Amino acid sequence: MSLSVEKTMVIYGVAALAVCMLAGTLLGELLGTALGVDANVGGVGFAMILLILVTHQLRRRDKFPEASEQGVLFWSAMYIPIVVAMASAQNVVKAVTGGPMAILAGLGATALGFAMVPAMARIGEPGEPLEPLTTPTSDEKQKA
Repeated sequence: MSLSVEKTMVIYGVAALAVCMLAGTLLGELLGTALGVDANVGGVGFAMILLILVTHQLRRRDKFPEASEQGVLFWSAMYIPIVVAMASAQNVVKAVTGGPMAILAGLGATALGFAMVPAMARIGEPGEPLEPLTTPTSDEKQKA
């Protein structure tokens, strides 16, 4: 029994996801070892960044068919949020039991993320506003 080309392409998409996840996990483990921490440091984040970079390069070269992309999208809709949620729960437990420095580092990263929002918002040209999802009622039109 042979697989159709479309099913094979979906398998390639899932394989790209799996390779990126393994590489990200390895990078996270290596970073944890280098920092002297007995944990995976940022492995899921590295995997997501690798997946974005790899799929972007493959799309630019027209070597990532839509069926392969569907394989990645399937698992990103199901698997990746679960892994991220599990990793974040573990990180929170370790941070709370790890002492004030871990908590300060988390708060500092969060503050930096909030501070970057205005800078990121200035990048690029303003786009056209989206159409409203609902039409305003006559009462709303009178108020405006």
